[in-house]
Amino acid sequence: MGDPIQLKDEGNKHFQVGDIDKAIECYTSAIKVCQDKKVLAVIYRNRSACYLKKESFANAVSDASKAIDEDASDIKALYRRCQALEKLGKLDMAFKDVQRCATLEPKNKTFLETLRRLGAEIQAKLKTTFSTDSRVQNMFNILLNEEMDKEKKEKAANNLIVLSREDSGAERIFQNNGVALLLNMIETSNAELILAAVRTLSGMCTGHKARAMAIVNMVGVDKMCSIMALDNEEIALATCSLFQSINDSLTGADTRDYGKEASLVLDAAKDLKTILLALLEMVANKKVSGHGRDQALNLLTKNVPRKDMKEKDHSRTLFTIDHGLKKILKVCGQVPELPDQLPLTENTQLIASVLLNKLYDDLKCDPERTNFRDICGEYITSKIDPNNMDKSLHAINTISGLLQGPFDVGNSLVGQQGIMEMMVALCGSEREVDQMVAVEALIHASTKMSRASFFITNGVSLLKDIYKKTKNEKIKIRALVGLCKLGSAGGDDYALRQFAEGSTEKLAKQCRKWLCNPQIDSKTRKWAIEGLAYLTNDADVKDDFVEDELAMKAMFEMAKSRDKTILYAVACTLVNCTNSYDKKEIIPELVQLAQFSKQHVPQQHPKDKKDFIEKRVKRLLKAGVTSALAVMVKADNSILTDQTKELLARVFLALSEDAKERGTIVAQGGGKVYEVVRPLVNLLHTDKEGAQNYEALRGLTNLAGYSEKLRVKIVKEKALPEIENHMFEENDRIRLAATECMCNLVTSKEVHARYLQDGNDRLKLLVLLCGEDDDKLQIAAAGALAMITAAEKKLCTKVTLVTVQWLEILQRLCLHTNPMIQQRGLVTVYNMLNSDDSELAKKLIESEMLEILTVIGKGDDNPKRQEAAEVARMCLVKAMDLGLIKPFSSPS
Repeated sequence: MGDPIQLKDEGNKHFQVGDIDKAIECYTSAIKVCQDKKVLAVIYRNRSACYLKKESFANAVSDASKAIDEDASDIKALYRRCQALEKLGKLDMAFKDVQRCATLEPKNKTFLETLRRLGAEIQAKLKTTFSTDSRVQNMFNILLNEEMDKEKKEKAANNLIVLSREDSGAERIFQNNGVALLLNMIETSNAELILAAVRTLSGMCTGHKARAMAIVNMVGVDKMCSIMALDNEEIALATCSLFQSINDSLTGADTRDYGKEASLVLDAAKDLKTILLALLEMVANKKVSGHGRDQALNLLTKNVPRKDMKEKDHSRTLFTIDHGLKKILKVCGQVPELPDQLPLTENTQLIASVLLNKLYDDLKCDPERTNFRDICGEYITSKIDPNNMDKSLHAINTISGLLQGPFDVGNSLVGQQGIMEMMVALCGSEREVDQMVAVEALIHASTKMSRASFFITNGVSLLKDIYKKTKNEKIKIRALVGLCKLGSAGGDDYALRQFAEGSTEKLAKQCRKWLCNPQIDSKTRKWAIEGLAYLTNDADVKDDFVEDELAMKAMFEMAKSRDKTILYAVACTLVNCTNSYDKKEIIPELVQLAQFSKQHVPQQHPKDKKDFIEKRVKRLLKAGVTSALAVMVKADNSILTDQTKELLARVFLALSEDAKERGTIVAQGGGKVYEVVRPLVNLLHTDKEGAQNYEALRGLTNLAGYSEKLRVKIVKEKALPEIENHMFEENDRIRLAATECMCNLVTSKEVHARYLQDGNDRLKLLVLLCGEDDDKLQIAAAGALAMITAAEKKLCTKVTLVTVQWLEILQRLCLHTNPMIQQRGLVTVYNMLNSDDSELAKKLIESEMLEILTVIGKGDDNPKRQEAAEVARMCLVKAMDLGLIKPFSSPS
């Protein structure tokens, strides 16, 4: 065995003359016999240099690493490993090694230059690896490779969706012949690939008019409709989103400046008309699935009627009525129990009714409304055939659809000669389906109290007869709902109870029994909730219902189901149980006057008093109402109308009225409770009714007061501009609700940023509201001002610039008789003294504010004023610290 030192030296000589193979041989022999670890590290380092020369980079890395393991600061080994790693393409690891070298020898120009070069190469590689072009090309390569496994193809397709949501990615997909590839994906029978392709197209069409128009022409409207017609809920919904993206881009969502190309992309009228006609064709097409029909109706509901009645153009509505009204009526008239009907979901017919209602509401004048009624009348008349009971059933069911939509149109048709007689005759038919259709039509026809009064006189005995005689549970429950509806015609007016004492409770008990029976099909159980929606106008029924935890939980579970036709009935039941409906203020003088003139005076049920309501709210929360609400507000469907949203907002407000219960609400809903925010924000728009605005503001105030996460959610839903608008409202209640909501939001940084912005009157309005005579309004406005000036010192100075009345208003707050208002004013004064603005502090102390602070600071007697006195003393101490006043000292 040789000497390792001698072998190392021989290796060095061979290396110096360029005989690398001999050098490696010597170093290898030395390694085998060397026992000294430090010498061994040097030998490994030297052999690493040999391997670098031989371009055996993996061996070079291995030997250099062994040297570094012995001595971590071996600068030669580190740099050699860096060189080898760079050649192997492991730039990030090479960069770390040269970084250590530069740290050990910071003035070594070779290390610094290598560090700079590797840094630049890493950035270039990252840019190449993660560039949109590269990612798009990679996805296409995978999708075009026939040998690639299914899982990788699906993953690549889903990655395309993500890319399509970036403008650069969408454009690259488009330029790389991506539309043709996506069409190939659609032609496969793989639902995942079809879904990914449709979603990618949707991303590509979003916010880009030119690309959207090109895709419409390349894919074809008929092709898109055929995809939406598939019996797959997810694909139908995704295609609906694609159509919506196209519509939004073609009708104005795209604000790009196309310059000279503008003339090529601006005229989208032809494409929009083609899409509208295609959707109308889908409505009554037998080849379209129920899910596809739902989405076609949803698209029409969302995009045909005007969103703002101030818009003059309602030509889309008139066009839809002329070309599609009869098709929509055909959907309403379908009787699923009969053969040869259109494919429907449980939601289809109600969505059609909602669309009919929106179309009718969008009409401007009597001739247009008369034309609508005439088309409906002609359609109904054409279907009534005494010799064909199925056709007549279709006519009666169509009237039911109209009664759930534009009620006045349906009501006028019910009044036509022979219609009511036919409904009564069908009730006596032996066929189950005849009785069901007729009873449902009778129920819908008795919506208005005047119509209900007619039925109470003429139809109660008929419904009672059906209820007693039929053995069919489906008919029985519908007849019962008719009786429930008629029995609740007086609303919550205790004096207008339609039936004898105890009758409504018996009806409700039967409804609860059916609701809790899992053996009965869900469509029939749904009618039990309809019955409760009417009967819970009666306070006895409300109390009985919240005592029945099984019934409540059964209703909540149904509210979470896919059948969204139940939403309104559940919302009504909850509104009744929480008494969150509009209540007319009863003025004693007017009551006396009404009694004197022998007019009817509404009477409150004893169980509709506050303590009973609070108990009902607690029981609803205990049964898990919040989780049901969270699911209901997420319904992406036309059935979730503004009216239903308002009802849900009212319920949520009633549930969160007691601050102690807000934790329970959030705990029950978990993350889902945040979904309540969006429908509440939607009700803030100024085109909504004042009552909706008020209820929504109250609900958001309660949410904003609970947690920072909820405040962030409210801000993200873009509620701030709407809340600010309502702070300018002339209506005192709405203005107060908006100011209270803002008071709970001012702790958020996003709100601070808005108040710090120049060129608006936000801060000025807040200061001026502090000067109003309404105590509640002052408490909210002064509270917001105190908190926001504490958080942002710059706003203290800004307060003095927004209005010349600032000092007078501040003094009035500090002198207020209400301790809560006074304390808020004093906190604002302290914030100003503490704001690092010496001129502002000086101005305050030189004014009458010093005398005010002195007087308040001495007031220890009144316990209600102790907090205010403490803040006043803090202000005086701060003024002393600033050298603006001298401490009082008595003479010796």
